[in-house]
Amino acid sequence: MSTSGTDAVAVAVAPAKRPPINKYACACALLASMNSVLLGYDISVMSGAQLFMKEDLKITDTQIEILAGVINIYSLFGSLAAGLTSDWLGRRYTMVLAAAIFFTGALLMGLAPDYGLLMVGRFVAGIGVGFALMIAPVYTAEVAPTSARGFLTSFPEVFNNFGILLGYVSNFAFARLPVHLSWRAMFLVGAVPPVFLGVAVLAMPESPRWLVMRGRIDDARRVLQKTSDSPAEAEERLLDIKKVVGIPEGVSDADDVAAIVRANNKQGSRHDGVWKELLINPSRPVRRMLMAGLGLMFIQQATGVDCVVMYSPRVFERAGIKSKTNSLGASMAVGACKTFFIPISTLLLDRIGRRPLLLASGGGMAIFLFTLATSLHMMDRRPEGEAKALGAVSIAAMLSFVASFASGLGPVAWVYCSEIYPLRLRAQAAAIGTGLNRIMSGATTMSFLSLSNTITIAGSFYLYACIAAAGWVFMYFFLPETMGKSLEDTVKLFGKDADDEDVGDSRRHGPSQKPSTELSAQQ
Repeated sequence: MSTSGTDAVAVAVAPAKRPPINKYACACALLASMNSVLLGYDISVMSGAQLFMKEDLKITDTQIEILAGVINIYSLFGSLAAGLTSDWLGRRYTMVLAAAIFFTGALLMGLAPDYGLLMVGRFVAGIGVGFALMIAPVYTAEVAPTSARGFLTSFPEVFNNFGILLGYVSNFAFARLPVHLSWRAMFLVGAVPPVFLGVAVLAMPESPRWLVMRGRIDDARRVLQKTSDSPAEAEERLLDIKKVVGIPEGVSDADDVAAIVRANNKQGSRHDGVWKELLINPSRPVRRMLMAGLGLMFIQQATGVDCVVMYSPRVFERAGIKSKTNSLGASMAVGACKTFFIPISTLLLDRIGRRPLLLASGGGMAIFLFTLATSLHMMDRRPEGEAKALGAVSIAAMLSFVASFASGLGPVAWVYCSEIYPLRLRAQAAAIGTGLNRIMSGATTMSFLSLSNTITIAGSFYLYACIAAAGWVFMYFFLPETMGKSLEDTVKLFGKDADDEDVGDSRRHGPSQKPSTELSAQQ
């Protein structure tokens, strides 16, 4: 018995040798994450476009503030719709739909003759933002093998930051055009990539978990065989998915399996029951998952990172860079920091874990926000020579804040929230988390200028620093480590619910129960 125990330990330790990255799964993750480039571009391009559209359309700071931040509120509708669409059409076609929405939004914004139609274009683009935010991490998490899930699931945030950098580059590149053309060119360039992305996504396979939910077991097995590190892992992943979906162990992959899943879908609680379980009558483990996931999404945006992205030219102006062209050029440093520091978390996610990255990132953000606020506050009280030095400190602190966010909380929050929910709740729970994330982003970006006028820019960053410090405490006490666990095992970190117990009973007593009993347990 001791020998077998030793063998079991050896088998358990073997995955720590880190098999090579599965190239097929990596290619799928890359394609799925491309929509995030458009997401980042749509957000950051507004930082420069607002300077020119204000002059061209004769609109006020309040209108600019609403136009800049409202895309995040609009994206709430997109993220909620994506939760339904991804279960109905599948993960892959939901990404195609997101690309089409981005294309339409970019055209509407670039060709808008007035503020009203510009707002319509912003609404359409916001729907696309919500779709991309929700679906890319979910798809990547469901395709990726356990050994590289953290690495691959961070891709959407990597491409999001690359899109932010491209938005800043576009601002700088078109800044010298006539005022009435510059901001339009910035938006219209964003209509080109969705055309290619929509076609490229069609080359991807569908998520194996969605295929099993539809009773397409053989198709799911083929995808898993391509995206797993070994045939044994592929079969193990398939067994875990079937167990969670509600297919009893030992049932064949023939028509009776498809019938079971179809019956599960027809019972009417496929969506209604999920929303009820999430929002009305959640079990204790589900409440803990929601607290962890929603809390993390709140912290990510309540610390004001999108304000820095959206209004960086104004912050640079406050720090002493007065020229419009120079401030746009300096803003590219924000995009560069987000792009170049995110590989740190991407490479370390599956080596040191999620918690260390989140805690290091959150602590750094609180420190640098406090430094930024203090230096901006002191600039008004010092002579010009000292003010220049404080301006340099402000710029360094802002870039360090962005680097801290990009190397931890930015990408890790999306990875973490894509892997803590059980399959039956994952799409809808991810949609809720994305919706909260966008609400907070909209609330901060739509209030930043007004808040700064009321309590000064320094006061605004002091507020964000306090939120970051409180967020660090939350992450320390409420977020368990998920590294190295399968998606099905990760949910057990938050406790067992009724479904887990039912499945355990089925495995102990064999597959003799009728399918209807299994289905009722899943509901």
